[in-house]
Amino acid sequence: MILYAVTIFLSAFLLFQVQPLIAKVILPWFGGTAAVWTICMLFFQLLLLAGYVYSHAYVRLRVPARRHIHIALLVLAAATLPLAASAAWKPLGGEDPTWRILGLLATSVGLPYFMLSTTGPLVQAWYARSHEGAAPYRLFALSNLGSMLALLTYPLAVEPLLTLRHQTAVWSAGFVLFALACATLAWRSKGAEAQRLAHDDAGKPGPGLQTLWAALACCASLLLLAFTSYMTLNIAAIPFLWVVPLALYLLSFVLCFEASGWYRRWLFLPLLAAGLAGVCVTLTRSNPSIWSLIPLYSATLFVACMVCHGELARSKPHPQHLTGFYLMLALGGAGGGVLVGLVAPNVFKDLYELPIGMLALCVLVMAALLRDRSSVLHGRWRIPVGLVLLALTVALGVALARTYAEDSADTRVTSRNFYGVLSVRDSGEGPEAMRMLSHGTIVHGKQFLEADRRDWPTTYYGPTSGVGLALIDAHEHGPVRVGVVGLGTGTIAAYGRTGDVFRFYDINSDVVKLARTEFSFLADSPAKVDVALGDARLSLERESPQNFDVLALDAFSSDAIPVHLLTVEAFKTYLRHLKPTGVLAVHISNRYLDLVPVVQQAARQLSLEVRQVENDDDDDAGVYRSDWMLLSASPAVFEGRLLKEVAERIDTAPGVKLWTDDYSDLYRILK
Repeated sequence: MILYAVTIFLSAFLLFQVQPLIAKVILPWFGGTAAVWTICMLFFQLLLLAGYVYSHAYVRLRVPARRHIHIALLVLAAATLPLAASAAWKPLGGEDPTWRILGLLATSVGLPYFMLSTTGPLVQAWYARSHEGAAPYRLFALSNLGSMLALLTYPLAVEPLLTLRHQTAVWSAGFVLFALACATLAWRSKGAEAQRLAHDDAGKPGPGLQTLWAALACCASLLLLAFTSYMTLNIAAIPFLWVVPLALYLLSFVLCFEASGWYRRWLFLPLLAAGLAGVCVTLTRSNPSIWSLIPLYSATLFVACMVCHGELARSKPHPQHLTGFYLMLALGGAGGGVLVGLVAPNVFKDLYELPIGMLALCVLVMAALLRDRSSVLHGRWRIPVGLVLLALTVALGVALARTYAEDSADTRVTSRNFYGVLSVRDSGEGPEAMRMLSHGTIVHGKQFLEADRRDWPTTYYGPTSGVGLALIDAHEHGPVRVGVVGLGTGTIAAYGRTGDVFRFYDINSDVVKLARTEFSFLADSPAKVDVALGDARLSLERESPQNFDVLALDAFSSDAIPVHLLTVEAFKTYLRHLKPTGVLAVHISNRYLDLVPVVQQAARQLSLEVRQVENDDDDDAGVYRSDWMLLSASPAVFEGRLLKEVAERIDTAPGVKLWTDDYSDLYRILK
């Protein structure tokens, strides 16, 4: 039993440790957006399905040489290590990178991940056939425990302590140990394979039950990805918000498939109703608090997964059919990934997969209860409880429909692609009328609609902001060349004068389209304005020096600058494009992350002068409070008339390690 347990635990640990690891490796290549994680999850679910198909065929087809084939595949997978992502997969522009990400993952981690994904069902099948009357489903609970521990230890221990290079080396060594253990079990399974269990077709699950299994697994997977997408879109594209939901998803598997089973309908169904109602309330709020949103969404997701996986555990088949059972679970999980990762961005204009998943769960709960009436639906209470569930489902559907209808009533344009949902809204009347571009709950820019005021720089870019002061100061020396990482509505172009050159960098083609069609900052600017489509850092690395007087770093992903734009290597790239007296303006306004020490460390490493500029709200001018850090290789820059008065020195020592392309730790800068 020890060898079976160690093998299955190690395989699950490696299986889920590699997910955040490889996602972090490739995240900088695709703009640091949360959608990268969704596509990674889709890839892993599809490969998990392929592994379960292989396991099912291994058990059922009884190919004589299957042991040797499996051992050969383990050796071949180990030969592809250590993990490495080829730079040939880096994107060239602003195209949808979905298929590029899938191809990159297939070539970098495909075969090792596939072999890990086959292990759970196979080891359980070998154990069941070697030990008559054994309960292999406890090994399934152990597998999910290993997966959950892998996810929790990554952000808490692995990421803060090890560089990416060391992470991949340790993971590769772990895979070799797993391959040796699994090959040993495969070789020893010869005797078990010869013992064909009697009555293979006895109690074989019917199509209806198999469909219910797949549907429950699909719903849990869909909700996992939908809740994760919503939170990362509106908070930050950080591993913490990937890991926690997935860890809760796996914890529900552990609790439901543990021998005693923790799922109780009388407890979890009322909790599910309360959680779904709470989510509906938050969807009506334009700016939910992180302290209410994350706990509520995480708790609701956990309860939803407990319901889905609890119903699966209640209907699990005899161990002789376990590979077919796991195959349906993997099929459903992959189906949820396809719906969220491929279908939703191309079919829906908003994050409708979240309410759809909530409604689907209610319908599936009713179907599961009608099929198995041994719990809450029995005797004279069957009809009343069924009516209550139906009424609650209808009420939830009506509430969600009204919420989304009201939200879209004042929306001029809604656009969705790989990088998320963009919306343009008008608000106010007369001189106060404004048009706003938002990405989730994050405002990317506003513009006054009145002709006399539409060239006012608003939101985070007012005349008293750090970037505003840097631009005004630079203009005192004549025409300027300005680079801006992050287009938004193109507000910074309002500072342009005749003879100036403004070059914007943005990865999202929909942002460029909306900035040109719904806002007039770019068209009205007297300066020469152009836009480079693609990830800003990759674009800057490929370009010859631009000799910018000011380079503004304002690329928001959710409510945080993508990590790969804050490493010391990134700052070296920025300096290559600045004049010796140029200013790098870094926008660090943030609700959840303290970016000051990160920028400080980079400035110290590169011997740069650094100042901080904060400005207050000005409602009449449409200006928000903002926080900018200004960096320059020339101390004289900060002796100018404007910057000398307001740009403050930062005397405190940075409390974080230097961020590099090989190391970063977001958890130390959480506010």
